[in-house]
Amino acid sequence: MPKVLLATKGTMSRTFRQDGIVVPTTTLKVGDVVVTQVKTVEKDGYRAIQLGSGKVRKVNKAKAGHLKASGKLVRNLREFKVTEGEYTVGQSFDVSQFAPGDLVTITGWSKGRGFQGVVRRHGFHGHPSSHGHKDQLRMPGSIGAGGVQHVTKGRRMAGHMGDARISVHNLEVIEVKPESGEILIKGAVPGALNSLVLVKGQK
Repeated sequence: MPKVLLATKGTMSRTFRQDGIVVPTTTLKVGDVVVTQVKTVEKDGYRAIQLGSGKVRKVNKAKAGHLKASGKLVRNLREFKVTEGEYTVGQSFDVSQFAPGDLVTITGWSKGRGFQGVVRRHGFHGHPSSHGHKDQLRMPGSIGAGGVQHVTKGRRMAGHMGDARISVHNLEVIEVKPESGEILIKGAVPGALNSLVLVKGQK
């Protein structure tokens, strides 16, 4: 049965690994995670489970009808594809399915940086600060060839930066705290503080 969870990103710290080495860690906080829908090949064309998490007092009628079978009102709904295991609506998931040493893939949404220029967004070096380059320090330079008479597709330019879905693989579970519902992950995790992250165990 695959290991999947919805969690909230907490603060970063450091802790001692089992071999005594100090490692940087990110705390993931896991609340009540419940199966809200089970998709099958016969009905939906593929196998998947939908998990819900996060407390909320009121939802709209459509969402309330969808969540009626699970018996809980949740804020977040996310789907995970599965290939094995039996699941039922209302089934609960917690941190006990993970153990120190497990490798996981964590998916989150990176921090939004707004509209940024090419120097910050793509790491351009910019122009020299002299020899006729007044007011050109952080500009991108030429953006298209004269022969084609248009800007080519995929050209790196200024624009919206961040707020993108990012997955980080092979992150190690350092410690699991069932009593507080926390998982300590080695290294950094994408997303802002208190943002939603998807945790999936790797084979």
